[in-house]
Amino acid sequence: VQLQASGGGLVQAGGSLRLSCAASGLTFSSYTMIWFRQAPGKEREFVARINSNGSLRSYADSVKGRFTISRENAKNTMYLQMDSLNPEDTAIYSCAADRLFATSRPAHWGQGTLVTVSS
Repeated sequence: VQLQASGGGLVQAGGSLRLSCAASGLTFSSYTMIWFRQAPGKEREFVARINSNGSLRSYADSVKGRFTISRENAKNTMYLQMDSLNPEDTAIYSCAADRLFATSRPAHWGQGTLVTVSS
């Protein structure tokens, strides 16, 4: 299983970025997909998750109303649209996959992509 996050970069506060997570080696449409992030000096935290067919989504309170998770099963790809970014969103963002919707320990993890928000 390979999960590759991309789309990170440097953005000013108030700006937007769209992250992608490309998956291979698994039946993508059978998996819940999840975004996590880890800021410098902090523990990894949950950001958002979406179930296998896209009908259920959940978000961390810190990103609710600003971030939108989505997926395209035909392309084996998940997205995270991040709007109204602030410096506290600076982190390495990683994607993960699991058959369960509410798991805190996904079975599969990918490499992260760095998002830096300048003030």
